[in-house]
Amino acid sequence: MKVVLAGGGTAGHVFPAIAVAEELRSRGAEIVFVGAEDGQEAGLVPAAGFPFVAVRAVPAQTRLSPRSAWALILALRAASAVRSLVAGADVVVGIGGFASAPGVLAARRTRRPLVLIDQNSVPGVVNRVAARWARVVATTFEATAARLPKAARVERTGNPIRPAIVAVGSHRGALTTEARVAFGLEPDRRTVLVTGGSQGALHLDRAVAGALPILRDRGDLQLLVSTGPAHLVTVTDAVDPHARLLVRAWPFIERMDLALAVADLAIARAGASVAELTACGVPSVLVPYPYATEHHQEANARELERAGAATIVRDADLTPEVVAACILELMNDAPRRERMAAAGLAWARPDAAARIADLVEEAAR
Repeated sequence: MKVVLAGGGTAGHVFPAIAVAEELRSRGAEIVFVGAEDGQEAGLVPAAGFPFVAVRAVPAQTRLSPRSAWALILALRAASAVRSLVAGADVVVGIGGFASAPGVLAARRTRRPLVLIDQNSVPGVVNRVAARWARVVATTFEATAARLPKAARVERTGNPIRPAIVAVGSHRGALTTEARVAFGLEPDRRTVLVTGGSQGALHLDRAVAGALPILRDRGDLQLLVSTGPAHLVTVTDAVDPHARLLVRAWPFIERMDLALAVADLAIARAGASVAELTACGVPSVLVPYPYATEHHQEANARELERAGAATIVRDADLTPEVVAACILELMNDAPRRERMAAAGLAWARPDAAARIADLVEEAAR
């Protein structure tokens, strides 16, 4: 079976796609990725050992504009460029993001079966359009189906996560020990993981930095902060070496499985990576990015809040005092954290990659 996976743009799109690709490869499939030449897929996909075909693509705006017109022109050009590649595939998988447009358009023109993956409560523009001719749309959130065409077949598979993340549940003890060594953490402290995604979140980093003086006397706590490459000093410059609170800041955490294994609580944005938090049973304080397209991060967070797995802080309300209060409230309430962790595990679909691979094989047949 020959499979073309199309799309990307952010790590939130690429990592789930790689998880699906690895599952399909284990079943004997031949995989080729098509993605944006300047998207994160351009580096992550070859590093994972998959062939990568780069195309030129730019995000469109939700309203009519010269930028949207230019995005459509580039998508049509790129679709023509990959048409022969797609024509030779048994099935095309659109993984979301603006970079998926060339692949899904080529699938339409060559009459190749199409499977779509959507990681958010509010589906992207490309997936909303392509759902009209896709065989099936695999979703993470229950709410996504209501925002897709009524005739579309929708299956809630969950968001594919990397095998290393799936393994956290069964290997937490060993991974926690490894994490303490890797990140310089102490075994007798509870750990708060703070992450704003692969590029970080400056507002979140600033709020955490401002909260450090409030938490300085908590010798039972330690913060592991993934700041994003551009914001490391925002946190490190605020660290008081004489405080009892332990703070470890990293520009980017590659071994997120270690971070999730050691975390007792997470403070995070509410992108597609919430699937990793829930699959690992990590209770969370979610701070949705307010400028996400169609407020999809807030919709993501609300579903997890309803499930009992997370609590929400609006970005506009995010202050050092609020960050400190959330940490203290939850870290002082172990039964509540346990209930949130259990709710997250109940909501999660850690076998999402296998579920989607089944759908891909079905479409190819």
